[in-house]
Amino acid sequence: MVKDRYQGVITIRCPDASVIEEALAPDNLRNMKMQSTGTSLIVEVSAPRLGTLINTVDDLLMNAKIACDLAGAADVAAGSKSRTAQAPE
Repeated sequence: MVKDRYQGVITIRCPDASVIEEALAPDNLRNMKMQSTGTSLIVEVSAPRLGTLINTVDDLLMNAKIACDLAGAADVAAGSKSRTAQAPE
């Protein structure tokens, strides 16, 4: 008898999706596949129970938001540092 599995595909958009993929990689479970292309991170998730899938997606989205926010903050900080370095004296 084959057990039913619940599946979902999520697309996360961020300026540099590969950064988000790298940040989420330590949490990448066997039931998760990730692929980044440009500004899109595509995540495929499966689980034997619906509740497990919901919890996994919830954790994934929370961590992706944090990673995307931090990547954006790092870009802003790097931009302000480069402007400061180029400012005339």
